[in-house]
Amino acid sequence: MSNDVQHYSDPQDAALALLLANNRGDELTDILVAALEDAFRILDEDGASEAVH
Repeated sequence: MSNDVQHYSDPQDAALALLLANNRGDELTDILVAALEDAFRILDEDGASEAVH
């Protein structure tokens, strides 16, 4: 990994880079799994509210 200092305008990008730089892949995986579960839950709720004709 490079030792160059990178500047991120998006705080989420900076947080992701920090997790990767510190070899905290397990924590990153937990965050991504939780985000996917939320996305699937939202999609499921949206699909249940639509009537099929």
